[in-house]
Parts: sequence; structure tokens; C-alpha cells
Amino acid sequence: MKIAIASDLSGFPLKEAIVKHLRDKNYEVTDFGIPNDQEPQPYFIQAPKVARVIQKGEAERGILICGTGQGMAIVANKFKGVYACVVADIFSGERAKIINNANIITLGGWVTAPFVACEIVDAWLSMSFTQKMEFKKDFLTNAFEEVKKLEEVNFNGK
Repeated sequence: MKIAIASDLSGFPLKEAIVKHLRDKNYEVTDFGIPNDQEPQPYFIQAPKVARVIQKGEAERGILICGTGQGMAIVANKFKGVYACVVADIFSGERAKIINNANIITLGGWVTAPFVACEIVDAWLSMSFTQKMEFKKDFLTNAFEEVKKLEEVNFNGK
């Protein structure tokens, strides 16, 4: 699985821990930075880098990290075909994929410890859409299709 990742300065230490964790597990990781704490870039510059890669199908999943995860999620969700969820615990990480079919998760470097973040990422990566919720598969699939219809209208087909 190809995973794209980026952070701003607030998320940099957590990004570094997650990149190491993923590479240790032999995932193919594209790190869009920031490369170090001396070369900061704001969340609104960093999030589009991962969102565009997801949009083009050049990575299956993306991870974005800022102070709270919220700014990254707002920016990432401005891109058609990107479904980003802020996650702060293992359960919400799993459900981001199971229920919302999130192709990007966002995390907060100020609020999530590296060990917990790695557990969240593992949980999210291990899930597939509707897994563990087979009894609601039709509802979830239809709901996701309705979200994509809203996307078509709101992005004017672009």
C-alpha cells in the first residue's frame, strides 16, 4: 500500500514517528515534509500535497498532521475525491475507514502521543469500508454514494 504523509511545524515530530513506524512495517511512504523543524510550511501548503496525490490515485491513503488535525482536514476536504477525517483515538481511526471510507486521516501533534498515533494509523490501515459493519453495508454504501453526489454538485463536476 502506498501512503502519502505531510505535516506542518506543529505536526513535525509526530510525522517523523509515524513515517518511521510505517517504514519499519514495510509500507511505501511518500513523505511530503516538512523535512525538518527549520523549514516550516503552514497546513494550507502541506495538505494539498497529499490531497492531490490521493486525488490522482498515486497513493491509496494519506496522513496529515498539524497541531490539532482540524486545519489539515478542512483543507484536504476541499479536493474532490478526498475524504479526510480528524481522528484522536483508535476507535475513531477504524470508523473513519469503516463508516466514512476516509482515504486521509488527520492527527494532532499537540494532542496525540506518538505511540497512540501509530496505533491509530495501524487500526485505520487494517480496515476496509463497511468491515465490522456488514449488517449496515447497504446503508453505508448508499450513504457514501450520496456524499459523492453532493461532491459532484458542490465541485461543479470538477
